[in-house]
Amino acid sequence: MMTEKPGLRERKKEETRRTLSDVACSLAMERGASQVRVEDIAAAANVSMRTFNNYFASKEAAMVGNAYQRSERIAAALAGRPSGEPLQDSIRAAVIDGFAETTDRQWYARIVLLRDDPALFGATRKVEIEIEQELAKVIAERTHKDLKLDLYPTLLASLLMAAIRAAVFHWVSAPPGGQTLQDTLDQAIQRLRFE
Repeated sequence: MMTEKPGLRERKKEETRRTLSDVACSLAMERGASQVRVEDIAAAANVSMRTFNNYFASKEAAMVGNAYQRSERIAAALAGRPSGEPLQDSIRAAVIDGFAETTDRQWYARIVLLRDDPALFGATRKVEIEIEQELAKVIAERTHKDLKLDLYPTLLASLLMAAIRAAVFHWVSAPPGGQTLQDTLDQAIQRLRFE
């Protein structure tokens, strides 16, 4: 299944969203999330408050924005996998690909921030619930199940997001030099049950 590449306008919007999220996280890591105001994020990103509000409803939403974009990419990648491929293999490939560029020090510090700040953990969970719904639609389509009648797609999507969260938090907390993030994600996905 081929997906269209986004146009210039969509790419610019995505870049603005990513920049706002990066700035919000950088400020939160520097000052602590509770000490960052929306006005600070907008000023540091050199955008108006109106522009900020066009992209995010709150500072917490901005701080977890890149996690949302990654999850959207995972859902899109899963939808684009070959239809005859076993579901577990498709999910594994989509998740591993979604985390391919996320092992630098800034990303690591961001995960620790999201894990340890209760307000940001809650905002992250809200994002996960939205993504679970998208993943459930894709899983229902791939497994030829009716999303309204069959629990399996929704349950698997929820379990997948929990497995990803557990794997990432485990990897961040593990001593250096152990498994790679991709190996830890793969191990978590292997433990899920697929029909």
